[in-house]
Amino acid sequence: MQELPHHYQVSATAGAEGTVTLEGHSLPPLETAPPIEFGGPGGYWSPEAMLVGAVTDCFILSFRAVARASKLDWINIECSTEGTLERVERVNRFTELTVTAHLSVAAGTDTKKAQQLLEKAESVCLISNSLSSTVHLKATVGEIS
Repeated sequence: MQELPHHYQVSATAGAEGTVTLEGHSLPPLETAPPIEFGGPGGYWSPEAMLVGAVTDCFILSFRAVARASKLDWINIECSTEGTLERVERVNRFTELTVTAHLSVAAGTDTKKAQQLLEKAESVCLISNSLSSTVHLKATVGEIS
């Protein structure tokens, strides 16, 4: 890892109608639009979906790092996040994020340790730590023979 601080820059272009194109250094362009809930066309990533996706992605990447550092062997992780958008004091904001994760490990793996590492991954996820939303983790560990 490079020394902190890190800096990330994304630029956007858009016309009066249609999609917004996001671009970042060495990244493919990404077309976005408002979600259906805000009158958008659907079929595009929206800022809301990207934020919830960023929490999901960050959780998995955090778990990988935590598991590697703790020398936990694992097979697969499946994760989804649901974000609740509400109007609070006349401002729309995400109030809750529920991360649901299922970790598959080989039979005989210390499942208690695996569960603790899932919880640690949630606590160190820099994206969810950067938000004021309440984050809930629903994590399970299953053994595969």
